[in-house]
This record gives sequence, C-alpha cells and structure tokens, in this order.
Amino acid sequence: MPTATILILSAVVLISYLIGAIPWGYLIGRRHGVDIRTRGSRNIGATNVTRVIGKWSGRLCFGLDFLKGFLPVLVVTILCKQRIITDHYHVTQMLAALSATLGHMFPVYLGFRGGKGVATASGAVLALAPYSFVIAGIVWVAVYLLSRYVSLASIAAAAIFPICATLITLLKPGLYYHSWYVVGFLYLIAALTILRHAGNIKRLLKGTENKFGKTDLEA
Repeated sequence: MPTATILILSAVVLISYLIGAIPWGYLIGRRHGVDIRTRGSRNIGATNVTRVIGKWSGRLCFGLDFLKGFLPVLVVTILCKQRIITDHYHVTQMLAALSATLGHMFPVYLGFRGGKGVATASGAVLALAPYSFVIAGIVWVAVYLLSRYVSLASIAAAAIFPICATLITLLKPGLYYHSWYVVGFLYLIAALTILRHAGNIKRLLKGTENKFGKTDLEA
C-alpha cells in the first residue's frame, strides 16, 4: 500500500475518532452544573440528558451527536466523488463511519466510557445510505409509538437498516455511492449498535425496561 494512502487512511481514522469522541452530553451537563455520568442512567447520550436536564438540552445533544457521525462521512464521500481521494472500495467511508461511532462509544476525553452510539451511528449511515436511513427512521418512530420503548425502537431500526440497504443496492444499483463492501460494513455497524444495547435487551425480556415520553431519544 502506498505511503500516501496509509497517511490518508490514518488521518481519516484519527480525525473522525476525535470528532466522534467529543462528549457533547457531558459538556451540556457541565454547562448546567451537572456531571451527567453520575445522574440518571449515567449515560452521556441524549436520553439521559433529556431525563436529567430537560428536553431542549436532550434535543441539542442528539443533534450534535448526530453531526459527529454525519459530517466526517459526508466530507470523505465528497472527497471520493471529486477523486481527491482515490478509493475504489470506499474503505475511507467505512473508516470514517466506524471511527466516529467508536469515538462516541469510547471517548478518549472521558476515559473511554461513552454512550451507546445510536445518534452518531445514525448520522454516519445517513451519509452512507440516506434512503435506507429514512426507512429505518420510519421503523424507529413506529416501534416507539407502539411500545414507548426507545431502546426497542433503536434496536429495530438498527436491525432493519442494513437489510434495506441490501435490497436497494440490489434493486437500484448505483443509487448509493458505495460498494458492496460498505453494505457488509452496515451490518457490522448494526450489530455493534445492538450489542451496545445488551443491557436494554435483558431488561426488555424481563419486563423491567423503562418506558419514555415523547421527547426521549436514545443516543
């Protein structure tokens, strides 16, 4: 592999990770005099920010966490389309998405203890496969409205997303600017997101998972 390619991939991984690792939930909590890691579920994501601080702070947190995943992948995709980055297999897109998501889950700024990655992963996959994202979003809303379980809605959306991407890529080849390698990667992101909800799954099976109101978002 050429040295220039290695440097580009390394830069994408590092920059995407550092952007993804920005702990917006923690920073918003500090702005309100609260260490979000010691309150509620102790998660730095938007759901806990909403529960502890309020709905507008939760929405702000979700939006900022979402952009952490969306912007790195969008920039890399544009650079690939403009042939500034030559990548026939779209590895740089996958690395940007994975690095940003892992940054949120394991932020270096907080001792590698972060959130579940739903918002950041959602932003990343929107940049990769927007039509599938919309379908998964509809599934999220439907499951949430029916069950009032944010975790269950997040799990359902994560599960359906790569399946939609597969079907769209098969039926409408060329609609997305990515390769089949990226489709496989989407399954990895979905699996990673679901695994981060292992505790929620256990509580759902036991019937002890908490239900939330309209403004709660799992991030």
